[in-house]
Amino acid sequence: MTPFGERVEISSGAMPVHRSGSGPSVVFLPGGGMSGAHCWKAHALVAEFATAVSYDRLGLGWSDAVELPRSGTQVSDDLRELLRTARAPGPFVLVGHSLGGLHARLHAKRFAGEVAGLVLLDPTHEDITGYLPEAEAKRLDALNPDALPGDEHLDPVRARYRAAFERAMAEWPAEIREPLLERGFSRDGYRNSSLEPLNLPRVFDEVRQAGPDPDLPTIFLSAMGPDPVADELVPPEARKPAAERGLAKHRLYCDLAATLPRAEVRRLDDAGHSTALWAGADAVADAVRDVLRSAGPA
Repeated sequence: MTPFGERVEISSGAMPVHRSGSGPSVVFLPGGGMSGAHCWKAHALVAEFATAVSYDRLGLGWSDAVELPRSGTQVSDDLRELLRTARAPGPFVLVGHSLGGLHARLHAKRFAGEVAGLVLLDPTHEDITGYLPEAEAKRLDALNPDALPGDEHLDPVRARYRAAFERAMAEWPAEIREPLLERGFSRDGYRNSSLEPLNLPRVFDEVRQAGPDPDLPTIFLSAMGPDPVADELVPPEARKPAAERGLAKHRLYCDLAATLPRAEVRRLDDAGHSTALWAGADAVADAVRDVLRSAGPA
């Protein structure tokens, strides 16, 4: 039983859906391995002026187990069926963080008439390898779910990540923080979280093959601030490359926005990638409000 929302059955399994507020629907797609409950702060702010919808992708959080990783098409089909089954009114504004941003764009390409706009929070993008140093680009291109190490190697990393996130989430309401930590950093939960993004090269190809990005109001939120999780997990000498990656992503977002008729980039100087969903919650809500205004009446 999920502590967040109600379970909604679709053909591939059941997913928890948390819905609150009224008006146009704003759907949160969390980052790789994350739960919809990680969006709680932005969800609550958006629910003050729209219908906020958060959910867990299949295989993660409190959703039914499935084989991971899933293709982008499967994730998009699941979302479409979920929103129809839950009778969420469209068209939708999609808010995608990290890997969720890649899924949001694929969904908008495939079902453009069902999407009113996009808020992309430090999104993963299929062109990022062209902006990264060669060694890191090769690492992304070589991602493979068969290469996931065994539990004896994952367990020490899992413990370090849990401790880092626990500190980063210290001020959260305990009724949200504690179940998320327990579920997400259990052995199965962490393994599934680690598996989900390991087919990125395949998903990149799916996004490319889906055609151009549709003409929709789009705001890129570029997280340029400190990342307490990453800073705790890497030695000081590794922080400069991480900062350079942030600058590379920002250049990519600016280049992308310049090719889209209704897109803009906003810097988040007080939020880092790992914690952007809650550290940047106010900026997310402001961007959603502006996208809804640009989209006009449904």
